[in-house]
Amino acid sequence: MIRVTVWYENVQESGEFREDLFAGAPEEMKENMKKWLPKSAEEIKKVYPKGVMGTVAEHLEKCPDFQVTSVNMYMPEYGLPDELLNNTDVLIWWAHVAHEVVPDSLVAKIRERVLKGMGFIPLHSAHPSKPMQAILGSSGTLKWREGDYCRVWNLNPTHPIAQGIPESIELPGEEMYGEFFDIPKPDDLVFMNWYRGGEVFRSGCTWTRGYGKIFYFQPGHETAPSYHNPYVLKIIENAVRWAAPVMWRDTLECPNAVESPESKVQG
Repeated sequence: MIRVTVWYENVQESGEFREDLFAGAPEEMKENMKKWLPKSAEEIKKVYPKGVMGTVAEHLEKCPDFQVTSVNMYMPEYGLPDELLNNTDVLIWWAHVAHEVVPDSLVAKIRERVLKGMGFIPLHSAHPSKPMQAILGSSGTLKWREGDYCRVWNLNPTHPIAQGIPESIELPGEEMYGEFFDIPKPDDLVFMNWYRGGEVFRSGCTWTRGYGKIFYFQPGHETAPSYHNPYVLKIIENAVRWAAPVMWRDTLECPNAVESPESKVQG
């Protein structure tokens, strides 16, 4: 059983401005957020009645080999207490407007877990999130503009994440992300986006850090119906299985690790 934790901000979806979370933000930013958050929540609900990540989690819950837990930043300990994080095989991360609110202490724990073998799947606007920056060592900055027709090209059809995915996927409306995308050179480039505006984007990239596997996937703007596309959901499902730990060493201090003479590492 793969233990999957789906984490998302819930700031825009809830429409609720939490003064305690944004205490250090500029006053102008606070006032603007208080005004547009209710409207943002209303727009998201039209596309995702169960929430952006609620739709993804609902699909993953149907997989018999997954045990799915959905959490968000408005929960105690930002939704990721040590007990949950230490018992997560794959962490899915969707973030957008509150990257800086996530405490550095939590980011350090996530990075450590990835290095010890936990899979990490940042989605869409998580590209400049603190965990992705800390794990990959780059800013994740890119070019963007409002929605456009998007074709997702399958560049690596033999990759495990691309299994069951056609040559390309059409997304009638998705936020445009374009190059240059400030990321380390991917281990594998699985998908590439093309937009009618002519832009291209490395939209499905994998890396390995320590014992952990990372997969970034671009589709998933909060008011675009990309997470209703069965192929997009299949890619995320495939990515979970690909990123799940396949071997634990006793030196990693992971739950249920099997101790054996062969698994000991000298150093």
